[in-house]
Amino acid sequence: MIMPIVQYGEAVLRKKCKPVKEITDKLHTLAEDMVETMVDAQGVGLAAPQVGIDLQFAIVDVSHDPECITFLKIDGKEISPEEMPEHMPIVFFNPELELLPPEEADKEGCLSIQGIQAKVTRPSIVKAKLPQLDGSVMELEADGLLARAIQHEVDHLNGVLFTDRLSGVGKARVSSALKRLTKKYYY
Repeated sequence: MIMPIVQYGEAVLRKKCKPVKEITDKLHTLAEDMVETMVDAQGVGLAAPQVGIDLQFAIVDVSHDPECITFLKIDGKEISPEEMPEHMPIVFFNPELELLPPEEADKEGCLSIQGIQAKVTRPSIVKAKLPQLDGSVMELEADGLLARAIQHEVDHLNGVLFTDRLSGVGKARVSSALKRLTKKYYY
């Protein structure tokens, strides 16, 4: 089922989400619905608060562009760009991240902040422990769009939006657009 995507200004986007305490059938259904919603919206990631749910739960899928990373390790095994689609989407909850230098700036957007894109500086490499719905924990190392997307979705789980990570100049550039979005959706 395609779910409505919560837009900028909704309080749930600013909450530090509750951890997942148990894997249930409802959680499996949520994962299926979120994947369908993300694909329909042509996104590369979606976090539970973006569909109005206060839960540390997210999905990421960059399989549309296998060349968007230069390296990917899953559970210690190197995954080639050709093999990457077999491992997508990545559905995870209660993530633990280690962010590694160097930092790099790249353009980001968000399904909950429609029509706004800006350059965001983030660490270029992520090491993550991502609990899975089958009870296992995926240990992942990646760079490129996958690392950026995981960081972006984990930010959502902590009530942080990509616009919060902009430089002072970047924030000034998007401030009037954010005000317009707030008026569009909430007035």
